[in-house]
Amino acid sequence: MNLPNHFLDLHEFDGATLRGILSNASLRKEKRRGMSRGSADADRPLGGKTLAMIFEKPSTRTRVSFEMAMRQLGGDTLYLNGNDTQLGRGETVADTARVLSRYVDAIMIRTSQHGVLTELAANATVPVINGLTDQSHPCQVLADVMTFEEHRGPIKGRSVAWTGDGNNVATTWIHAAVRFGFGLKLACPQERAPSADVLAWAKSQGGDVVVVERPDDAVKNADCVVTDVWLSMSEEAGENGAALRGRRHNLLAPYQVNDRLMGLAKSDALFMHCLPAHRGDEVTASVIDGPQSVVWDEAENRLHAQKGILTWCFG
Repeated sequence: MNLPNHFLDLHEFDGATLRGILSNASLRKEKRRGMSRGSADADRPLGGKTLAMIFEKPSTRTRVSFEMAMRQLGGDTLYLNGNDTQLGRGETVADTARVLSRYVDAIMIRTSQHGVLTELAANATVPVINGLTDQSHPCQVLADVMTFEEHRGPIKGRSVAWTGDGNNVATTWIHAAVRFGFGLKLACPQERAPSADVLAWAKSQGGDVVVVERPDDAVKNADCVVTDVWLSMSEEAGENGAALRGRRHNLLAPYQVNDRLMGLAKSDALFMHCLPAHRGDEVTASVIDGPQSVVWDEAENRLHAQKGILTWCFG
């Protein structure tokens, strides 16, 4: 039996495969341009296919983009939250994977623990897609690369700056820098730097990835500036969420993307944020709502990148 095509993390793919997914996404986006909303697309390769979407963490963009992607590709979706499955009542991830594989044609999961994702994939006989874990967010960064290239051409050889928390999205930007061949400078306080393991992997692959403490050093002459929220959804919802938010704010306030910091980047630099954003925390309203911001294009491109991922998963 052939192994399913899982989409778990960018570093598991070579650059050519990721390029193929992005090319497919761009072609499908261009094809739909000019079509009236709701009109039928003759190219519906996933007719008769169903994607189960497991959301242990709520989402706007991930849910809507995957639902619409499957609809536009001719397929269907099944939404499952934490109360809809037995995972929260003691059933193993492995058993859930085996059962769902008998019912649906692919599984997308958005969860906190990366181990839940990998265990699901290890036991499923259908493709599994990483909708987000606390370790990585590959669907988002693939859409981000697509967005950059729509505005500025090939990302290879360009310079991207990350400022703020070295979180799951930052980790996937590191994977992307290696696989797409661009330079990445991450400005993070030492205690919130990306994991040593992912940085060692980037170095072993010859990646141009550098971690600095001062955001000015990362952003200077960058082609793109990226940030994210200072506290993840699971951290904020935790028992000590309010206290943790205060400590994180004090730690990361110097890493805020504001007009002064953007002024250090190239004059045509783009600003990116995966959303949702907290204006006044990690980014000022003048930047995220300003002329260099492409956050709404990023959000739209989640839909098109998802279509590229789904059609790759189904072969």
